[in-house]
Amino acid sequence: MSVINASSASEINQLYLHHHGWLRGILRKRLGNLNDAADLAHDVFIQLLLKPRSFDSSEGARAYLSVMAHGMCVDLWRRKELEEAWLKTMQLHARTVVISTEYNVLILETLLQIDTMLRSLPEKVRATFIMSQIQGRTYAQIALTLQVSERMVKKYMAKAMLHCVLLEAELSDATLYASPSGSL
Repeated sequence: MSVINASSASEINQLYLHHHGWLRGILRKRLGNLNDAADLAHDVFIQLLLKPRSFDSSEGARAYLSVMAHGMCVDLWRRKELEEAWLKTMQLHARTVVISTEYNVLILETLLQIDTMLRSLPEKVRATFIMSQIQGRTYAQIALTLQVSERMVKKYMAKAMLHCVLLEAELSDATLYASPSGSL
């Protein structure tokens, strides 16, 4: 059994040469789109460059690449779903709201980060936040739905709000660093 150590650019290049076509083919079947497949196959190898790994065999490398590709497909599908929902919302308000392309991209990126943050929360914490903030339910209603005490609902909300504050701080920092003058 030979060990494949993808810790240098030349070793990753060899992996790329041996597995890129195969990976792109799998992604094309999953996505039904050659351009998206090529982009994601490229992104998989970029991730491998950023986080090198060792593999026991060629099959082990393919298994890892396949898992990474699957995760990236899920992310792409989520992104497209979110973009479609955003576009539908914008179409409903097209006459009253005009948003620049740049601002639209920023909003989509922010929505994706919010989605990622919400998906990282435990199920009951996420459900509590959505029921409270999106559906407008009271803590008593949420407690009945989740079959927990109102005190537990408050704890869930506190945890969700902490994650919101942390995300807001992260987004604020990113905005400051992205601004050429360092100011908004």
